[in-house]
Amino acid sequence: MTPPSTLSPRPFLKWAGGKAKLIAQYADFIPQEFVTYHEPFLGGGALFFYLAPRLKSAYLSDLNPELVNVYRCVRDQVDAVLDCLAVHQQRHRPDYYYAMRAQTDLAPAPRAARLLYLNRTCYNGLYRENSKGQFNVPMGRYKNPKICNPPLLKAASQALQIAEIDVRPFTRVLNDAHSRRDFVYFDPPYYPISPTSSFTAYSRYRFAADQQRQLQQVFASLAQRQVQMLLSNSDCDFIRQLYADFSIQSITAARAINSHADRRGKISEVLVVFPEPAASGRNPAGPLLQ
Repeated sequence: MTPPSTLSPRPFLKWAGGKAKLIAQYADFIPQEFVTYHEPFLGGGALFFYLAPRLKSAYLSDLNPELVNVYRCVRDQVDAVLDCLAVHQQRHRPDYYYAMRAQTDLAPAPRAARLLYLNRTCYNGLYRENSKGQFNVPMGRYKNPKICNPPLLKAASQALQIAEIDVRPFTRVLNDAHSRRDFVYFDPPYYPISPTSSFTAYSRYRFAADQQRQLQQVFASLAQRQVQMLLSNSDCDFIRQLYADFSIQSITAARAINSHADRRGKISEVLVVFPEPAASGRNPAGPLLQ
């Protein structure tokens, strides 16, 4: 058995829109006290891993069954996943990549390792599915990708022990978050700020204007319960109008997903915060409620 990791937990997936580099800008708006953390659009899980050392319970979910399977297997079968990744590390080459990309009907741990392998070796670390739910990203150009990383996955596995992880729509958070003892972070697929920036469906499930409006209704319903929330999205008129009744904060993020390198750079994003932060604009994370 691989010994436990001594690393601090951090994301183990490359994920479009991942928040690892934005945590410093989020920290001011994380509530001081809460009991249970909820993240209905799991993705790379950067905020969960940041908070993990002081969390006692968490509900993590996503509509993507492949993603949820990875998190469950890292939590429950990390050694089996690492064994599979070690094989992928040894065999990686173009023909092997495309053979693995075409694989189906695998057991949970090999299936999780397959996605991790593809994630580490595909073009730009991008997750994309066709209409049949099949991963269809070509292989990237990496000289020596680190496919098997035991300390990283061990640290994530330890952090995930307190989490309930499920495949479910974001609306299910209404069943679980009821008061200010809950903190919900929403990180949906961003609303496109231009026709060429549209990336509303990283999987077969579309997330467009109607889904954004439904999410706002969920946000408003939770606000009536005094649930503490943070929501990230693109900085555009549609999103600002949608959340006009709530506190909207601007942050700066790096745009990494673009086929033209000269079009990658800084871009404004918004954080919708409830309840409204203090007049100073700071709400530093503090102790959790017991």
